[in-house]
Amino acid sequence: MNGLKLATEAWDHKEYEAIDRVIKSNWFTMGPEVEKFEKEFAEYFGCNYAVMVNSGSSANLLAISALFYSKKYKLKRGDEVLVPAVSWATTFTPLQQYGLKVRFVDIDIDTLNMDINKLEAAITSNTKAIFSVNLLGNPVDYKKVLDIANKYNLIVLEDNCESMGAKLNGKYAGTFGVMGTFSTFFSHHISTMEGGVIITNDKEIKDILVSLRAHGWTRGLSEDSEVYVKDKDPFYESFNFILPGYNVRPLEIEAAIGQEQLKKLGSLIEVRRNNGHYFQQIFSKVPYIRIQKQIGESSYFGFSIVLTDEAPFTRNTLVKIFRENKIECRPIVAGNFIKNDVIKYFDFSIYDTLVNADYIHENGLFIGNHHINIEKELDAVLNLIKNLE
Repeated sequence: MNGLKLATEAWDHKEYEAIDRVIKSNWFTMGPEVEKFEKEFAEYFGCNYAVMVNSGSSANLLAISALFYSKKYKLKRGDEVLVPAVSWATTFTPLQQYGLKVRFVDIDIDTLNMDINKLEAAITSNTKAIFSVNLLGNPVDYKKVLDIANKYNLIVLEDNCESMGAKLNGKYAGTFGVMGTFSTFFSHHISTMEGGVIITNDKEIKDILVSLRAHGWTRGLSEDSEVYVKDKDPFYESFNFILPGYNVRPLEIEAAIGQEQLKKLGSLIEVRRNNGHYFQQIFSKVPYIRIQKQIGESSYFGFSIVLTDEAPFTRNTLVKIFRENKIECRPIVAGNFIKNDVIKYFDFSIYDTLVNADYIHENGLFIGNHHINIEKELDAVLNLIKNLE
């Protein structure tokens, strides 16, 4: 077989024409292309505002940061945030960097998302927020999450970096919480090389994000900003800082590419879903493999393979065979995050046990999905597995 990569680019001449347009404009730093992409992104997902940044990781950082400076949400150091035990590192690290207590909740072994049945019991008197993660394209059951959050007056955020275009009951993942974060890195549903986006319906939050994105200054804030009333002197406002911000601005080239990629998103996800349904069809028949259970309409970032105790071989054997046959595979995101050495820097607790996160950490992997038909490649992967029996 020719192998199976984790990702392939989805660019054609349109993206290169967009790059050329930016080059000819001689305007490379954040400007009108970014503004246009943000408007189109917000419209696509049915939200009031989108703020583009330089990565999905930065999107998570600003989302957490914004809650500290909001008059409505008022998150503070020492507050507790519930998170799933399995996600990418930069879901968790902004929480550590802002002095929040991180409380890990086990995942559901089938959906790979936070176990909703444990969520309410994990809440303590110090819990202020739930940072939910839609893993590998699969939405969390937000009806249940929001019912719990509303009952206890908790903030809900969504890390939707792996699940652009996924839906639950006709509503896009990333739009259920106060903010939703997205990644447009190379291997994701749309690619702008590097990039990320935060969406929200809250104007105050949007203005805070805009300031935090660029040094914490007032430039870029709307005239009717809920965060700060600008001085009438433009000279004063050119270098006026109101928040302890960053510089996580995107480039014009990334935004121009994003505009073209966004036009293709529907068709890209349609093919991913077709591949996903085929994967489910053929792999669900293998008795010693667990595959991810779809909630709502997954956008199938990739395909998880979790070996059961009855498997006739180990994950290490499977990884070796995959590598020999040029099938790229990875752990299921970061596996159980508390098994990573970085956890020594966290103020954290664990609700109950992390049995399922432990299990996929030792027995799971994922392979890539693509925007092109990969049924033959999936057949070949399955045959390799069958040959190990």
